[in-house]
Amino acid sequence: MKIAVEGCCHGELDMIYSHLSQLETRNGYEVDLLLICGDFQAMRNHQDLQCMACPPKYRALHDFYKYYTGDKIAPVLTIIIGGNHEASNYMWELYHGGWVAPNIYFLGHAGCVQVNGVRIAGSSGIYKDHDFGLGHYEKLPYDNRSMRSIYHTREYCIRKLSLLSSPRIFMSHDWPQSIEQHGDTNGLLRRKTFFRSDVQNDCLGSPPLKGLLYTLKPEWWFSAHLHARFEARVDYLPPIAAPPLPPVANPDEIVIEDDEFDVEPAAAKPEEPVTEPPRNPDEILLDDEEETVEVAPPPSSPPLYPTTNFLALDKCLKNRHFLEVIDIPINSDATSTVTSDPSSPHHPSLGFDPEWLAISRAFHPWLSTTHQQRPFPPEAEARELVRKELQWVENNVKTDEHGVIPVLQHQVFMMTAPGPGSEGAAKMQQPPWYTNPQTEAFCRMLQIENKINPPPPGVKPNAALAAEG
Repeated sequence: MKIAVEGCCHGELDMIYSHLSQLETRNGYEVDLLLICGDFQAMRNHQDLQCMACPPKYRALHDFYKYYTGDKIAPVLTIIIGGNHEASNYMWELYHGGWVAPNIYFLGHAGCVQVNGVRIAGSSGIYKDHDFGLGHYEKLPYDNRSMRSIYHTREYCIRKLSLLSSPRIFMSHDWPQSIEQHGDTNGLLRRKTFFRSDVQNDCLGSPPLKGLLYTLKPEWWFSAHLHARFEARVDYLPPIAAPPLPPVANPDEIVIEDDEFDVEPAAAKPEEPVTEPPRNPDEILLDDEEETVEVAPPPSSPPLYPTTNFLALDKCLKNRHFLEVIDIPINSDATSTVTSDPSSPHHPSLGFDPEWLAISRAFHPWLSTTHQQRPFPPEAEARELVRKELQWVENNVKTDEHGVIPVLQHQVFMMTAPGPGSEGAAKMQQPPWYTNPQTEAFCRMLQIENKINPPPPGVKPNAALAAEG
């Protein structure tokens, strides 16, 4: 199966799909699946723009609304996660995952699905220590703080993901902490000199994602966020740490024109600590997005995949390394899940992952929509809960003739907010609360309460009828 991987989208869907089409024509292949690693910017209208954390000058509708309203259709099944520059209100509507537009599926704040038998898991958002242990307390309308905290990764999501057996692919916006030590660190620092302080202090990337990396040990891990293409290889056998590499120049390094603004900062004297490291000139700066964190030692478990191949990609701009195509072998049984659709002859099957459904049921009592997060059960107890709920899923959630739980059997895309041009005088205001029928359908499937966006008492959205299946 050919999978295209994209770094930060920043709303440039037309450019991404166009570039993908050019690759297919040039190389004579068809891409089965596109993965986008955050900063997707699913702006349905101008009101959604008021829920994106960034200075006003960066707020633009870009391309997504055309796919949302049906003016355009995504030419390939696209799976996305969230980053730190999003229409956070829309992604909250689909907290458990769902179609943001036809053929474009959001994994949720955390999630796992199967595409032609390949398990793909992901974590949305970025890590900030001060919000990690809190519940999902944010409510519309967002203030300046909650507009940022809503995309900060929560411990609840990380604990759920840690209970998965190893997925084949993992997607995150953040890089796992210390991943740069498993690749060409010096080459990265030559291109992105403003990473030097974070690398030296071992605070580049997310500590919880580092823990997930060593717990899940996926075959592939894809990230974005830092606007740099970077490859790494994490070997779990044998567990011998490589010695640090001496700083040497790479005579084969190709200098890209758009990296010439990366100027090496003046070196501080040894006795003078650097108090404010250089910044990434590509990143949209927010005032409260910096702090130093400590990392707990990663847990150990037998590796399913002895090596994780890590790939981070740049943002979608001309002359940037923002998209790559990789081959993922699949077994012969999985190919039978490809469906024939006259309008899309090369359409892979998207299914729910039964183990993730069991985890979602088991951990639902701990899903908090207030500041306070209920203490989590010990790992052994949590895994026993998941084991019992997996049996429930097997007994209560129907599969098709291939043993797949098709997403489309339960979740069907429906517009909630209107497209652009219909907001009227409220164009510059944050949008109202919408109950998303796909979230309702997900909760009905698992027989759990919709804590995310339940309809008012006694009211059932008309659109929900289409998602009942």
